[in-house]
Amino acid sequence: MVKSRSLVVRSAALALSALLVGCSALSFDDEPVRATARKGPTFEIRQPSKDSIEGIDVSYFQEAVDWHAVAGDDIRFAWIKATEGGDRLDQRFAENFAGAARAGVLRGAYHFWYHCRPGIEQAAWYIRNVPRDPDALPPVLDIEWTPTSPTCTKRPPAAELHADMQAFLDAVEAYYGKRPVIYTTLDFYRDRMDGAFESYPLWVRSTAAKPHEKYGDRHWHFWQYTSTGRVAGIKGNADRNVFYGSEAAFRKFLADSNVAPAMVAER
Repeated sequence: MVKSRSLVVRSAALALSALLVGCSALSFDDEPVRATARKGPTFEIRQPSKDSIEGIDVSYFQEAVDWHAVAGDDIRFAWIKATEGGDRLDQRFAENFAGAARAGVLRGAYHFWYHCRPGIEQAAWYIRNVPRDPDALPPVLDIEWTPTSPTCTKRPPAAELHADMQAFLDAVEAYYGKRPVIYTTLDFYRDRMDGAFESYPLWVRSTAAKPHEKYGDRHWHFWQYTSTGRVAGIKGNADRNVFYGSEAAFRKFLADSNVAPAMVAER
């Protein structure tokens, strides 16, 4: 028997509550992006354009960020690392989340997936640390293979991993009332994401080619196109991103992300 979407989300919310107690797409050619082929040690497939909706993603690695300078450099949005696994909190998350808002940069929080912990526990940790803000971007699940991790190099089979991811996605959607975004890399996408989770907005990494050259005809919403970008207010390299579409499409994405009133976990 197929369960309704609302029942699935409600079930995820109830499971999460127990844990808390205990603990129309544009074609690429139409998109307003100016592509370049600049070869060298900091090769990038494209450069920022005044016509595109540019963003960044940051963590404590970027050290102190001058968010007013970031906003002045035509950065419209920022994904900020919040949590990892079930017990790690980025030490600059609160500072960055508040600073971006004060500067007028639309921001959201991302969770870095840990393959050795149940998804519902990771959702509970994210919810404990990320405030529910109706003006924030949707939650992000950053899922990649972690071959250099000192504690977890596990590669779960697709069925097991998909069920765990779904538990996380349902729980945070139920709590925040926003459809989560999934960020991934090419190797993980090919191994576990191709053909899966197609109803979720996708944020892809592709620093040496346009996304359609690597991800085929899979629609994406955000493109991380370099890890060696420069942005005012950030020392050193910065991850730069671009939204797939026009200003009107961006506004529609934000509106469509609001899927239901946020559910307050019963304590």
